[in-house]
Amino acid sequence: MAQVSPNPPRALLHVFNRYLYKGGEELIVDKIHADLSTRHEMTWCQFDSAEWTGENAPSKFQQAKRLLYNKDARLRFESALDASGAGAAVFHNIYPVGSPALYLAAKRNRLPVVQFLHNFRPFSVGGTLLVNGKLTPDALYGGYWKEVCSGSWQNSVVKSAVFALMLKWLHLSGWLKSVKAWIAVSDFMREKLVSSGALPEARVHTLRHSWNALPQTPVVEDAGYYLFIGRLAETKGVTTLLDTWDELHRQLGKNTPLLHIAGEGPLNNTVQQRLRTNPYIGQLGHIGGETKREALRRCRAVIVPSTWWEPLGLVVYEAYDYLKPVLAAKSGGLCEIVQHGVIGLQHEPGDVRGLVQDVLAMEATPPEGRLALGAAGREWLLRETNTEVWLQRFEEILAAAMATA
Repeated sequence: MAQVSPNPPRALLHVFNRYLYKGGEELIVDKIHADLSTRHEMTWCQFDSAEWTGENAPSKFQQAKRLLYNKDARLRFESALDASGAGAAVFHNIYPVGSPALYLAAKRNRLPVVQFLHNFRPFSVGGTLLVNGKLTPDALYGGYWKEVCSGSWQNSVVKSAVFALMLKWLHLSGWLKSVKAWIAVSDFMREKLVSSGALPEARVHTLRHSWNALPQTPVVEDAGYYLFIGRLAETKGVTTLLDTWDELHRQLGKNTPLLHIAGEGPLNNTVQQRLRTNPYIGQLGHIGGETKREALRRCRAVIVPSTWWEPLGLVVYEAYDYLKPVLAAKSGGLCEIVQHGVIGLQHEPGDVRGLVQDVLAMEATPPEGRLALGAAGREWLLRETNTEVWLQRFEEILAAAMATA
């Protein structure tokens, strides 16, 4: 197998289990791959949750077994490692197909792992620390019972129990010793992981996402609608958003501003049901490319109403790139990138009344005021998300990981 060099390696193995529904994590993982390719020989080792759907999917029993330890995934990983000559691996999500077998394979091959944390796995069954819509950080202290009982993973108590068993086994196995550096994408996330004792302080680093801002300030419009872009899930505040627009409709009637919802996810049917009763809600489905750019360019503001401890919120970067104010929840890392009254407005997570007031405040703000908020956001983006600075910080983290290998 590949030998580890004492110096920062040129070749890296990039490991990611893609999700059924694409979201911000997919976007940033692809960007990380492209950025690291400017300094390293990058080789993908990818898995896809879609492999466990459809006619060729493993049986439910086999899926449960492989969630604990997937030998086929381990062999795929080791084959990619041999072909790449990598001296270290960069991990993102590895569930469900990749499984903890990848950590064991890295440990056996003395391959240092740098683990990005885009959510709270491997310390939470659902990855969000949400139990029946409420933040419950018990899992950071090793208590998974509440997440299991609420069916936090795939809305299934049985599947959640299997996932909790896997996490218990993983933390007892010693396989996570292959991870030499953990990367949190916000100071908030790092503080929670360290203060809970989930991870040792010396091994956890903060590295916020970088962004390739548009080279020229875009020409934007204000067509009067508000835009949500994200996974249609409870964690993203979709129910809060829908309830907010119902309340706005009750208060404003025919003067209600339009809401455009872009994305896919488990609450797709819930959104469609609201469309039938509220004519001021529109659904765009999954959007990308020019359609997404045009939606951002013409919206009045972007709404990010997350109800979990949002690690960062990449959609905020997208809004700032198009000089759009952001109406965000005071949630996790969002508080580090959205300044209330300077770049946008903030409400308490899940607070329908608070979000209603923010929308009404934005409606009452004159066009030049909204543009000033958006311009401040773009200035922040250009100042805080430089890719070269991000790369240098990553190299420092990688060097620290290699030093402890």
